[in-house]
Amino acid sequence: MPKRGKKYRSKAELVDRNKRYTLEEGCSVVATTATAKFDESVDVAVRLGVNPKYADQMVRGAVVMPHGTGKSMRVAVFAKGEKAAEAEAAGADVVGAEDLVERVQGGFLDFDATVATPDMMGLVGRLGRVLGTRGLMPNPKVGTVTFDIERVVKELKAGRVEFRVEKAGIVHAPIGRASFGADKIRENLLALVDLLLKLKPASAKGTYVRSVALSTTMGPSVRLDPAEVAANVGH
Repeated sequence: MPKRGKKYRSKAELVDRNKRYTLEEGCSVVATTATAKFDESVDVAVRLGVNPKYADQMVRGAVVMPHGTGKSMRVAVFAKGEKAAEAEAAGADVVGAEDLVERVQGGFLDFDATVATPDMMGLVGRLGRVLGTRGLMPNPKVGTVTFDIERVVKELKAGRVEFRVEKAGIVHAPIGRASFGADKIRENLLALVDLLLKLKPASAKGTYVRSVALSTTMGPSVRLDPAEVAANVGH
């Protein structure tokens, strides 16, 4: 443990905690703060000027990262007939109907995301306790309850990230790996912020994007200038 602490401190010294970095600077700095032997995830925390306890200020959605997330996604699809065949052709890892529901009830959870056709939700609803607590329940609000199986499976395999604002008004999302380098991290971050801006609730008052912070799995937080980040969307 002391070794890790020493490495962390040496990387933390690269980050000025009192500074709000520009988008370019911040993405460059965070890419150098990974200390672990594995390829650390790069995550973002965006604090929004919303109060999610009000339904009209809940912000949630899904974004396909331009450069993926660096994670291989195992996708399970609840479907039958033609839609099951479509899921398999699109690259789904596990496909089934009643049989898959039974497997999951029996403890099978070897997947990272789920998709279901609307006609399967009566069955899939029984898995609420198992899938819901793990954030794996198919949801029409983020497009994972759909008949457009091919598109959604391909998006998930390509690096589609679902997000929702938490109680404190913060959206957390993975936006890549330390090995991606500054440019890919930047482009993934902007794809997320672009969608967050489009999802701004009409009832949200004052500053909408209040803070943006990047960090690697084991590294220090790098705070960005939120106004400058938002201004870069579309550039």
